[in-house]
Amino acid sequence: MSASSKPQVLHGGQLILAGLMLAITNFLVVLDMTIANVSVPHIAGGLAVSPSQGTWVITSYAVAEAITVPLTGFLAARFGTVRVFSTSMALFGICSLLCGLAPSLGFLVLFRILQGLSGGPLMPLSQTLLLRIFPPEKKAAAIGLWSMTTLVAPITGPLLGGIICDNLSWPYIFYINVPLALMCSYFGWNALKKFETKIAKPRVDIVGLILLVIWVGSFQFMLDEGKNLDWFESPEIWVLAITSAIGFAAFMIWELTEKEPIVNLRVFRHRGYSSSVLTISLAFGAFFASTVLTPLWLQSYMGYTATWAGKTTMMTGVLAVFMAPLAAKLSGKIDPRKLVFGGVMWLGSVTLYRSFNTTDMTYGQIAFPLLVQGIGMPFFFVPLTGLALSSVDPEETASAAGLMSFLRTLAGAFATSLVTTEWENQTNVNRAELVGQVDAMGSTARALSHAGTGMEQSRNIIDMTLQSQSVMLATNQIFFIAALCFIFAACAIWLAPKPMRKADTSEAH
Repeated sequence: MSASSKPQVLHGGQLILAGLMLAITNFLVVLDMTIANVSVPHIAGGLAVSPSQGTWVITSYAVAEAITVPLTGFLAARFGTVRVFSTSMALFGICSLLCGLAPSLGFLVLFRILQGLSGGPLMPLSQTLLLRIFPPEKKAAAIGLWSMTTLVAPITGPLLGGIICDNLSWPYIFYINVPLALMCSYFGWNALKKFETKIAKPRVDIVGLILLVIWVGSFQFMLDEGKNLDWFESPEIWVLAITSAIGFAAFMIWELTEKEPIVNLRVFRHRGYSSSVLTISLAFGAFFASTVLTPLWLQSYMGYTATWAGKTTMMTGVLAVFMAPLAAKLSGKIDPRKLVFGGVMWLGSVTLYRSFNTTDMTYGQIAFPLLVQGIGMPFFFVPLTGLALSSVDPEETASAAGLMSFLRTLAGAFATSLVTTEWENQTNVNRAELVGQVDAMGSTARALSHAGTGMEQSRNIIDMTLQSQSVMLATNQIFFIAALCFIFAACAIWLAPKPMRKADTSEAH
């Protein structure tokens, strides 16, 4: 099929159907970043692994997806935008089916990696195709539709995952992707093939890609396995750490000297872009880590079902959806640094408030801070994207947007591994400190015994209370660290100079 030199936009019912199909595609890919959050205890129980090992299901997908984002431009140029989109969508559906059929954690992580590799190009390509099929006067609506799915999907993920796990079983969080992905792949090709781009043979930075996979993969595996292997007491961790360090150094040197790098690190010469990326990486890492930790804590130690843990977690996005239009409107009128500072400080303040949680909190006391936290989300993400892209040269916008998306996703994956590991470590430390202070004189055990509780049962009650309080302290400590990250990220934005032009944020993904 010859490429269209001047592809025409769609109208009427065709435009609506194609727009919905592209929106569903983006929705599914973003949904799979969070749908497994509340499902981790179910997956861990079903596959007989620990909850911390269960989080590999989250991190493996995020890392794989992040790695393929920089390759999207090359794949689209080499094979055609629509062909890559349809193929990736079909592979995403097939890999989702394999995830649901996985008999062990090893196979599940492998299939999640393949799912992430398939899904990586879909976010930027769905946005590109939306802008291509919509008339010029409706491009703002196209960007709004894409942005809304990006915002709504992470909110829906925990709730949908909880309902599925409680009423069906965890494999169905992946099975639901299959019919939608295959349908979008088939209809996407038939509806959009006339928008296919010309095929070229661009050069790809193979060495840079290999070095990227080596250092990111080694570092992520080190974070995931560190606790289980007793960190640097293990030779495997030393090998992974050294491999990651050497790979990162080689990657930096190669990419900075390569004529056509896979990741354009030269954009960091712009102070506004560097400070914006620092802010979004720290803030998104803190946000994503707390989002992963909340359902784990609620289900493991607060007696919540997956459904109620999902309902609680999704509260963060309720007000965010309503505040997004206001944030977008204010971004063009107010210094974006002020909006970003206010939004991130809001997230940090609420997270700091959450670091004083107790084990006897009601649902309202847990959910309300999450609800009000959502107010700050659009004021953090929307203006920060514009600020970052307005800081680079116009011809660097696409590569800068891809790099920002890569680092944002990577920050979420790294933070998830660090937090789940530190959560268990701090629980053990807190328990060791509390065990010598709890019922040292035996008065509580005697009181329980006098109330008719056997000595063995009394010890079990005290042990359960001790564990619950140790976990609560560890959870609060993690939230406190996340709050500090938010506050530091908010202050970092002032390193950026005031933007002198408005960026085309349609390149962001």
